[in-house]
Amino acid sequence: MITSHQIRAARALLGLSQDEAAAKTGVDRDAIAKAETDGGDRDFAVADALEKAFEKNGVAFIEDGEHGGGPGVRLARSLDPCDGIRPEDLNSTNDG
Repeated sequence: MITSHQIRAARALLGLSQDEAAAKTGVDRDAIAKAETDGGDRDFAVADALEKAFEKNGVAFIEDGEHGGGPGVRLARSLDPCDGIRPEDLNSTNDG
């Protein structure tokens, strides 16, 4: 289960306000705010819905202990559709 820290970080990675995240995920803004707050009762259905929606939008959640660290988030793919030119493809026609 993702943590409140991961929810906040995932939203930040996507550059979304809580209102924008609510519109994009279909989860109520107040439920997002509560899910991002430590402590209290966790609504597992909200956390699950946010996890699935953020993953669909390019966020990868890192489990606690994965790669030797704690829980976290990262982008699943580059935001830039052009990853550049591979060294073996460099030539005078694409020399910038």
